[in-house]
Amino acid sequence: MHGMQFKIALQGITPPIWRRIVVPENYSFWDLHVAIQDSFGWTDTHLHVFKISRGLEIGIPDRYEMVDGNKFKPGWEVKIQKHFHTIGTKIKYEYDFGDGWVHEVELEKMIEDETKAPQCIDGKRACPPEDCGGIPGYAEFCETMRKKKGEAYKEMVEWFGGDYDAEYFDPSPVKFDKPKKRLKMILNSL
Repeated sequence: MHGMQFKIALQGITPPIWRRIVVPENYSFWDLHVAIQDSFGWTDTHLHVFKISRGLEIGIPDRYEMVDGNKFKPGWEVKIQKHFHTIGTKIKYEYDFGDGWVHEVELEKMIEDETKAPQCIDGKRACPPEDCGGIPGYAEFCETMRKKKGEAYKEMVEWFGGDYDAEYFDPSPVKFDKPKKRLKMILNSL
C-alpha cells in the first residue's frame, strides 16, 4: 500500500504552525483526523469537520443529516482518495468550534514506498494548548509565557501544567493512536 503526503497548516497564526505527515492511501477522513490530532498534539476533545467543495462536510454527524444546509457524511465512511486525488488539492479542517482552529490540509505528493502507518516527518512550532481561547487567547498565552514573570505567568504555568516554548517542535516522538480504537471510544460516548 502506498502513502499520501500532506502538509497541514494552522491558519491565522504568524509565524506559521504546521505539520507534514504521511498516511496510508486507503485512509478514511476519520483516520486522517486522528493523524492530524496526534501530529499537532491536539487532544481530540472537541468536534471537527472537513469542509469539502460543493457544500459537503465530513466529520462526526449528529442526529441531523444536514448541518447549516450542507450535506454531512461520517468521516469513517469516506476515503480520502475520493477527494484528495490531485497533487495540490486543499481542504479545510476545522477543530474545536469554540476556539475555531482552522487548518489547511494540502496533498503534497503520492509516496511510492509501502506505507502501513502514519508518520510525522516535519513541522514547525508547538501546537496551541487546548481551550486557550482561539487565536487571541493563544497570542495572550504566548506573551504571558514569554515574559516568565508575574502572577499571570504563574497561573498560566499551573493551568498548562508546565512551561511552554511556542517555537519548539520535534516530529520524532509523535505517537499515533489507532483510529478504530479512537472511533469506538467516541461512538460509545455519544
